[in-house]
Amino acid sequence: MRTISADVARRSFLAAQGFTDARPSGPVTRRHLQRVLGRVKLLQLDSVNVAVRAHYMPVFSRLGAFDTAVLDDAAWAPSARRPRLLTEAWAHEASLVPVQDWPLVGHRVLPQRWWKHYGPLLEKHPTLAEDIRAVVAEQGPVGAGAIEKALAPEGRAGDVRPRPPGATWWERSEVKQVCEYLFAVGELAVGTRRHFERRYDLPARVLPPEIMAGPEPDPADAIRALVARSASALGVGTETDLRDYYRLGPERTRIAIAELVDAGELEPVTVRGWDRPAYRDPASTVPRRVEGRALLCPFDPLVWERSRTERIFGFRYRIEIYVPEPKREYGYYVFPFLLDGELVARVDLKADRAAGVLRVHGAFAEADAAQPEPRIAAELAAELATMAEWLGLDGVVVGERGDLAGALRRAVA
Repeated sequence: MRTISADVARRSFLAAQGFTDARPSGPVTRRHLQRVLGRVKLLQLDSVNVAVRAHYMPVFSRLGAFDTAVLDDAAWAPSARRPRLLTEAWAHEASLVPVQDWPLVGHRVLPQRWWKHYGPLLEKHPTLAEDIRAVVAEQGPVGAGAIEKALAPEGRAGDVRPRPPGATWWERSEVKQVCEYLFAVGELAVGTRRHFERRYDLPARVLPPEIMAGPEPDPADAIRALVARSASALGVGTETDLRDYYRLGPERTRIAIAELVDAGELEPVTVRGWDRPAYRDPASTVPRRVEGRALLCPFDPLVWERSRTERIFGFRYRIEIYVPEPKREYGYYVFPFLLDGELVARVDLKADRAAGVLRVHGAFAEADAAQPEPRIAAELAAELATMAEWLGLDGVVVGERGDLAGALRRAVA
């Protein structure tokens, strides 16, 4: 078994994720977007909008400023000239995946998650799922609130519990819960979004005809295909790494890895410093050096698996959204900063749209960063300025928190 260094694994990962590809010199096009998708395989969705929606940021991190309509059109507003490239599905989490991958992430392939708890709700309302499908067939793409209103006048909603007044975002009506269940198991799809609300439609009206007409993949074949995609996106990874990318089950992942190794599509390797076996995509490349800079949102595939981030970059990273403010170490919504292949700093960001500025509530340098602080501050200031302009903001304002704040404030000025 070949032994590789941790540095080789790190550079392979960065190349696999597209951080050695040059940013476009002109406007970002669908072709550039497809290049990113070929690298990262999927874009995670998240409702937090304190800085920018999670699915936009990985594209910006790799391509620089781009017209978000390029991504919106590819996912939610296709046309005859520009067919749909992406569709929503449960993959790593709620994600955008290439339309051709939709059959691979079906409910027969991926483990049951939160929707496995919806059995009692479906038993309580045995006709509700069919009633919802009927409304979607008639009105789709349509949101859960409109579906609920359509059911109520006809009495079809029965004793279905509505969303209580003043409810939090997570307190969903029972109609919304069943809509989400039907989406999770592939009986509904997301046709479009309005103000980030899912508008449900029938899969046959969302997915290309050739996808709908194709045979349902054998689960074992689908798992192998997803593990191969994970390896391509990671360059080198452990069994846990390969499993986490699409949140696969452990037993079927181990079987798929063994079969891919036998077929020569994965290479077992030992990575110095790693405490478990690893597997390398034979097609992965190892650049001699990695140059350039990028801000990474918490849901970027380069950092979303926190234990892997710490193993590869020596960078301990936690999202602190749900941590009470007095107990937060770095801030509410913290972006790691990648510079020349290292995670050298982190910044707590907020797009203050009312004031028209990108606020840096805190800026922190990594103690063991190889780069000198003045260069980190200068490069970070330049990338923050690019991000602010991309978001339509007038500038960057740096607060007081963090050991890098003073140097960054001077660099911004």
